Amino acid sequence: MKTRFIQAILCVVFIILSGCTSKKIYRKDITFPSYSTQNIFIYKQLKKQYQQWQGVKYKYGGTTKKGIDCSAFVQNTYTNKLKVSLPRTTALQEKIGKQISKKNLKIGDLIFFKTGRNSRHVGIYLKDGKFMHSSSSRGVHISHINNTYYKKHFWKIKRILR
Repeated sequence: MKTRFIQAILCVVFIILSGCTSKKIYRKDITFPSYSTQNIFIYKQLKKQYQQWQGVKYKYGGTTKKGIDCSAFVQNTYTNKLKVSLPRTTALQEKIGKQISKKNLKIGDLIFFKTGRNSRHVGIYLKDGKFMHSSSSRGVHISHINNTYYKKHFWKIKRILR
């Protein structure tokens, strides 16, 4: 009986140790997006905000769930979910932060569009080409940056966080 017990222990030890010595093979040609803890936190906060505001109708000058415009939605999101103060209007929001190229977009960046001669639009980048915003036609909504309309009217990106 004692011999079987010792054999069982040795078997378990052997299995554990052999697992520690196995080689892991990594392919150098595969890259994975690196989402830091901060990026994950920001993304979760943005998704919470979206879930709370999804479908709220657009209202120029609006700041409540009865109706909200794009810059107020961005300001509200940054203030309440990310604890960062932003100016109220798109014209003032586009003046702050660091300008970033499209290829360097990160979660939480502000995306600006020129939608008319004197009109501007702003949204917050999520990931995978998607951003959330208050659209004049759909209210608080998630759109894709490569959507024909947004691609045509793309203006610039500003990084506020980090």
